Amino acid sequence: MAKRLIALWACALLLALSLAGCTNFPDPANRAAVGGLEGAAAGTLIGGIVTGGIGLSIGFGAGVVLGAIGGAITAPSPPFVGPSFPW
Repeated sequence: MAKRLIALWACALLLALSLAGCTNFPDPANRAAVGGLEGAAAGTLIGGIVTGGIGLSIGFGAGVVLGAIGGAITAPSPPFVGPSFPW
């Protein structure tokens, strides 16, 4: 029971730290890194709550991969710069 409680608090701390690092930069590499951190935190949390033990590492690995892919794919396009008028 104590191991499960420690794992739950560790997952909650990891989730809070990863969400604190959220950015909105258009750089796909930066967004992939932040997405990987968020995915790792979420995957570890879910894997720890549902199965415990081996579920932590499986959730961590799957979360890193899926979060990094999601972060890289969803990079926003550069802002539109409209025509400039002389007046």
